[in-house]
Amino acid sequence: MLTIGAAPVFAALFLFLYVICRRHDPRMLRNGVFLTGAAFFALVTVVSVLSAVVPGFGVAVGLALLLIPVAVVALGIALIANGVQMLRAEGHSLGNLLSLVAGVLVFVLPAVAITLFALSTGPRTTSWNVVGVAVAVLMVFVCGYFAVAFVAFAVYSIVYGRIRHRMEPAAVVVLGSGLIRGEVPPLLRSRLDRSLALYRAERAAGRRPALIPSGGQGADEPRPEGTAMAEYLVANGADPADVLPETDSRSTLENLRFSRDVQTGAGRDGPIVIVTNNYHVLRAAVLARQLDLPAQVVGSPTATYYVPSAFLREFVAVIVEHRWLNLIACAPFVLFTAFLLWESFQQR
Repeated sequence: MLTIGAAPVFAALFLFLYVICRRHDPRMLRNGVFLTGAAFFALVTVVSVLSAVVPGFGVAVGLALLLIPVAVVALGIALIANGVQMLRAEGHSLGNLLSLVAGVLVFVLPAVAITLFALSTGPRTTSWNVVGVAVAVLMVFVCGYFAVAFVAFAVYSIVYGRIRHRMEPAAVVVLGSGLIRGEVPPLLRSRLDRSLALYRAERAAGRRPALIPSGGQGADEPRPEGTAMAEYLVANGADPADVLPETDSRSTLENLRFSRDVQTGAGRDGPIVIVTNNYHVLRAAVLARQLDLPAQVVGSPTATYYVPSAFLREFVAVIVEHRWLNLIACAPFVLFTAFLLWESFQQR
């Protein structure tokens, strides 16, 4: 258990790593891990100090910890309710099911783990009892890993989205998000409005960045997203000479790569500001870093009900994109469980 002396050291170490890495490049995912670690150990430090100097504070903390199961149940119910709302408001799709699935798993996974423990602790211990315990322990480890990873991702997504990037962009790239019957929907409109605000501010300062609406034509769309977005920008005051649509991309990575080609092809090379919704800023920034683009990302507002599912979708995408790193990170849990199994069978 951490002592009062150990927690501040870890908090300072993680904070130091966060400051150094963020100054090097704010677009790195590890910044979120360091920031979350610093916040956690700082909290441990505060709780430890208060427990030592304030009578009864430790008891209050213990009672608060007893409320964690209640909070977990409340989280599961909230996610399920949000999932139902997403299906009603946004339609039936895999992405819109994520918060509902997550809410169900909040109840199912602990129930499975508890069941395995209960079935594995009887008057007679068999090999299958050991396997049940091992699988339950592995579930706890892996779920804990992804829970911490999600917290780090969500926390730094919010922090990165609030960073003020001081740059004079040569281009403002607006990422597409789908059309409805060929027209710009509210979600995409918020991105376009944010890009127009940036564009007008740059024009007022005497600069003239290119506006690059980026998005190809989906299977259910009558025209490319970039075309509809360009029409919206021009209709709302952008100079047509500054609007350079990109209409071939099918993913965020292609949005960024193809938009850069459009920018350089038009002779407007230089720094880029990428505009997307606030839940998407960190992943877009990570992809821009992978492409070695001179770019930072800003976010536009998103409807509140849309945020939980959107953050989950982004987190899943990041996990898939970094699947080998996550497999390596989970490997110690698997090896530890295998070691427990091997030791148990060796003693029989």
